Amino acid sequence: MSDHKPLLLLDNSNTMSVLNQGEFKCQNLTFEEARSIIEMHDESDILRCFSNLDLETVIYDYLGISKRNFEYKRIRNMRPGQDAIVFKLYITPSETQPVIQADDGVEAKKIQNVYVYCQYLMRLS
Repeated sequence: MSDHKPLLLLDNSNTMSVLNQGEFKCQNLTFEEARSIIEMHDESDILRCFSNLDLETVIYDYLGISKRNFEYKRIRNMRPGQDAIVFKLYITPSETQPVIQADDGVEAKKIQNVYVYCQYLMRLS
């Protein structure tokens, strides 16, 4: 069995599933730190464990990470010594609900605010 432990990219929905067993350490990351960690790894050394395309837009467009085609894989357990970056989205109702005119003249209303933050997750044992 290979000892290769790729960096995992996780989101809200799959973080709990990789925490099945073991001892973990988690810390918040700035967007710059998340970008630096990802850019230190080759494309082949990173697994994308989420299928949310909106989250990919966040990673590439808003965090400024150069677009790469990370292999998608469902992961059930992190291995000791393996690291992950968790992209957490949280959504709040919009305090104001302005109505705007979209390009084609249709009205659109803002109903939510979407926020993202990053965490670094390490499985210690």
